[in-house]
Amino acid sequence: MDFKELATQRRSAIKFMEGVEITDEDLNKIFELTKLAPSCFNLQHTRYVVIRDKEKKEKVREAAWGQYKVHTASAVVLVFGDKKAFENVESIYMGMKMLKMIDEYEYQDIITQTRALYTGKGERFQEDEAIRNASLSAMSFMYAAQHYGWDTCPMIGFEEEAMKTVLNAPDNLVPVLMITIGKTDESSIRSRGYRKPVAEFVAYESF
Repeated sequence: MDFKELATQRRSAIKFMEGVEITDEDLNKIFELTKLAPSCFNLQHTRYVVIRDKEKKEKVREAAWGQYKVHTASAVVLVFGDKKAFENVESIYMGMKMLKMIDEYEYQDIITQTRALYTGKGERFQEDEAIRNASLSAMSFMYAAQHYGWDTCPMIGFEEEAMKTVLNAPDNLVPVLMITIGKTDESSIRSRGYRKPVAEFVAYESF
């Protein structure tokens, strides 16, 4: 489908059909498209954890305040942002240097600029960047899922520390959102909610 059709068809799933399995093959196809999402300095801040195991999913459901959608989804995908992604800048650009896409001067300049930006602006900026870039990636994940015939729902209804404990997440990762994925129960589909006219949320040159 073209992008217009994709954007029009993508909806947040209200209810999933229970018992539908999603394979490694389908998930890998989705993530192969997801990885093309933009990120600041190409640092690729986003980390994903996919939960399909029924027992583990119920533990995630507990941290998500018992939401039934977690139970019925084919998988639950936790999206994390890495606050310390900038510390990996050397490895991100090493391949480009080895392939002579950039020279030594450009390589060192990128490293210097990246570290200066993230350390100079401090921890608040590092966390904001983790959330900002992971959010861009998560939207790409949902479009990719739709492209391959899977429905999704972005969710923020969970207790962050409890979720980090369940998933054994390291301190440098901040939970950004949870995406449930599966096949929509078509009996639950309803008309799309109100969308503002473009003129109400777009201004040109100034507010």
